[in-house]
Order: sequence, then structure tokens, then C-alpha cells
Amino acid sequence: MFPVFCSLLAPPAVAELISSKYHLGIIRCQFWHRGLSDIYLLETENELYILKVYHCHWRKQEDIYFELEFLKFLKSNHIPVSDPLETKEGEFCISIEAPEGIRQAALFNYAPGAVAVGDLNPQQGHLLGVTLAKLHRCSGSFRPSYPRQPLILEYILEQSLEDITPFLQERKKELQDFQDITNNLLKEIINLPAESPYWTVCWGDPHSGNIHFVSDEELTLFDFDQCGYGYRLFDIAKFWQVTLQSGLSRSIRDSFLSGYQSCQSIPEFEFLYLKPLTQIAHIWAWSISLNAAKYYDYCRLDEYYFTKRLQHLKRIGSNDLYPKL
Repeated sequence: MFPVFCSLLAPPAVAELISSKYHLGIIRCQFWHRGLSDIYLLETENELYILKVYHCHWRKQEDIYFELEFLKFLKSNHIPVSDPLETKEGEFCISIEAPEGIRQAALFNYAPGAVAVGDLNPQQGHLLGVTLAKLHRCSGSFRPSYPRQPLILEYILEQSLEDITPFLQERKKELQDFQDITNNLLKEIINLPAESPYWTVCWGDPHSGNIHFVSDEELTLFDFDQCGYGYRLFDIAKFWQVTLQSGLSRSIRDSFLSGYQSCQSIPEFEFLYLKPLTQIAHIWAWSISLNAAKYYDYCRLDEYYFTKRLQHLKRIGSNDLYPKL
């Protein structure tokens, strides 16, 4: 058999497998999306479900088990998340023999509602801030059974530099600018305290694309692929980074922050780290995007791709984009 990097599992076979493993009668299965994992939408007579099939090269088994265990913990603590279902044997994950090797898959309840039309409004931003604060507050008592690489900022930067730098070797000025920024970021975060409540288990990817709203007062969070122990402010910075990149109104960020602080206060000194953490979040997202494109969409990695991301990295270094203390 010719070597395979990443297979695409046939939807009819997926439907048959899930029907055999779960107490469900799947009547329809559609391949929904390829990202860091493959996503399938499954239907029974009355319900929708999401099947997440992890790529062999992206997550180790213990990483996946940590994520699923964390989601069950959050659900048990009344945090509105899309949680994994148990198989007939009481497992939260199944193994699939794919051409490239064993792939893990987990079935989730479908998050009711839909992504906010035109992105978040102030009420939705406020609710998301409240929900994230509650998540951080309760996650301090999470005791995982499985290890997972924590979201250590130095590690994130080091790994991202290894991924991005080779593509800038022929662009000396831009490479120097990038190295200067990252060197300064390491200095700026050196005194960020790594203990509770500043350090806890984080979502890792809070933004409007990973939330379904039924109304402005009801939401469900999903996609915890990037979760792990980390700085709570890094979760906030990740939201900041995505909204700045998408051009979302500052009023939404203010509403989000107001919602968060209505549930969990952030001391003034902690806010000083929001700008460097937002830049690190951008570099991390850049690295993840780059690695995905290398495998699935290399044509995207043209000069514009790198110029645009480096320009944005510089732009979000402006103090005007962050709360005034």
C-alpha cells in the first residue's frame, strides 16, 4: 500500500461504525470540515451529533484523553460545553484503524444554536466573558488522569520560532524584525506569576467560531483541542488576538472584559501582560496555521501570507489596542 499521511474516512462507513459503538441509530453522516481534526455531522431521527476524528500527527492519545476528561469535568460543574458521549462499553474515545495508523475519535452532543451572525454583539461578548471566568474559576480543582503539554509561553514561542523562522530566511529584514519582537516578548513575560489563580486549566481557543448561541443569554462552548494548563490571561489574550485580526469592534472586547471581571477580578499588574500575551497568541496561531498549510494547502504559503502576519504582529504591539489602567 502506498504510504498515506492523512486519510479521509468514508461517511457511510463512519455512520456504520458509530451505530455499532453507541446506542444510536445513525441515519445520515456528512463529512463536515477538515481542520486540526476531521469533523463529521451525524444525524439520528431526532438529534444531531459531532464526531471528531483526530489526526495521527497532531495529538497523542493522552492529549486527547486529557481534553475529553476536562470537558466532562466542566459539564459536571455546569459550564455549558459540548461534552463527549460514552460508547456502549463506557469509553469516551474509540480507535479507528486508518491507512496511516490508529486514529482516535470522539462523539459529541451537537452544540445547540449557531455561530453568531456577523460575529458577537455586546451582550454575547459579555456572556462569553462571564462564562470564561466561571470556567477558569472551577478548573482550578480539575485533577487530570492523563498528562498534557502545558501552555508554557516560552515553549509556545520556542516551538513557533522553529516553525516560522525557516520561511523567513530569504527575507533578512523581516526575519530580523520577527526575532527582535520575539526576544522582547520573552523579556516582557518573565515575571508573570505561574500560580493560582493566574495559572489554571484553560480553554486555549476562545473565540466566536467555537461558540454556538441559542440567544444572547444562552451559549455552548466547543473545540477544546488547544486546552491545557496555562495562564488565564492567555485565554483572554487569545480572544483579543482573534477579535483584532477579524476587525471586531473594541466595544465587544470591552463587553467581554466587563463580563469576565463581573465574575472574577483581574488585578492591575496582570493587565500589564495582556499586550505581550496577545502577540504570543498571534505567533502561536500563525505557527498552527503554517503547520496545517504545509500538509494540506501549501499554495497558501506565499509572500503575502508571511507579510500579512508579520504586519499584524507589529500592529497589535500598539498600546492603544489595550485597556487603559
